Amino acid sequence: MRDGRLSCEALMEATLDRIAAVNGALNAVVSMRGAQELLAEAREADRSEPAGPLHGVPIAIKDLADAKGLPTSQGSPAFAGRIAAADSPHVAALRQAGAIVIGKTNTPEFGLGSHTYNPVHGVTANPYDLSRSCGGSSGGAAVALAAGMLSIADGSDMMGSLRNPVGWNNVYGMRPSWGRVPGGADGDVFLHRLSTNGPMARCPVDLALLLDVMSPPRTGGCRGRHSHLSVRWMATPPDCVWRGWPTGMRPWRWKMAY
Repeated sequence: MRDGRLSCEALMEATLDRIAAVNGALNAVVSMRGAQELLAEAREADRSEPAGPLHGVPIAIKDLADAKGLPTSQGSPAFAGRIAAADSPHVAALRQAGAIVIGKTNTPEFGLGSHTYNPVHGVTANPYDLSRSCGGSSGGAAVALAAGMLSIADGSDMMGSLRNPVGWNNVYGMRPSWGRVPGGADGDVFLHRLSTNGPMARCPVDLALLLDVMSPPRTGGCRGRHSHLSVRWMATPPDCVWRGWPTGMRPWRWKMAY
């Protein structure tokens, strides 16, 4: 898109077409915004200067986090239809980098459990076998990636909720060190110390970029002080990296996040 070979509008059209084609059977993306509204936002992005590294890239937010103007049900009838008045901190960072929020991704009720189903949005299926579980609790995000509906997604992890579904759906994700990605101070801050938001993607390069975007420089707050060191390329990793690695397995270029 930066080189003009692909427009934000064309990417959004392709994203909406793919969701229309496969999401009915998978039920990964929920609470979608209207197609015309999204296309209008993509056209506006085409007319604007790039806002950041995710300029015009569609993303859906895990339905435990707030995205302003969209419902945050947390998979529970108790919160079904509750519209978020503001973005969660990491969602605000995604928007600031230019991402276009298209909807939410499904999660088990309150994010509790390793299988993605709830009484509000139903069951999310595994794209490789609709009869099997997609894992959880970031199951909707992992399935949306695996099925080509999204190229990047956010997730969260308390006891495997990022790592479990990426393994079950053959995509990439990581649980960052606690405090790397900002978290809000609202609600139960005791459990916040066990959970963290993190990136998910279809390739490691996009994963590293998304981690960088989700963890902007900041000080103070619920997650404590944070000193930001950007994702960087290591053309020649130090010798200690190679200890124990067979020569044929050594990648010539690593992308590492600190």
